[in-house]
Amino acid sequence: MAAAADTMKTTVDQFSAAGSKAFKDAVEKSLSGLNDVNAMSKQNLEAVIASVTAATKGAETLGAQAMAYSKSAMESQVAAAKSLSTAKSVQEVIELQTTFAKSAMEAYMAEMTKMTETVSASFKESAKPINERMTAFVGKMQAVR
Repeated sequence: MAAAADTMKTTVDQFSAAGSKAFKDAVEKSLSGLNDVNAMSKQNLEAVIASVTAATKGAETLGAQAMAYSKSAMESQVAAAKSLSTAKSVQEVIELQTTFAKSAMEAYMAEMTKMTETVSASFKESAKPINERMTAFVGKMQAVR
């Protein structure tokens, strides 16, 4: 009987130790996973902030370009109006108007190209941090597999 009791006690102690170890390992694994999730969430938030900052900078640049173009266009229109007022013939008015229209269209097209490039660069810059986080996430998921 004593031997059976000792065997039973040893078995219970081993079972208890194994259960405690398994529980401890599970808690540590859960805490490690939670720390990983928290770190990833922090990095995601930082990426969103960087993205919004880049988009804001792009919008500011675009706004400054639009204001500069508006000022330049207005100055060109005033100069054209002054030159039209000094024209001595209908033929000269037509030539001045044609020259002004051509230069205004060229300036407009150049400005639209410049603004398109600014928008494109701004979009790329704002998407970059988010793309990096998505790449990291996909890499992490593939590593878990």
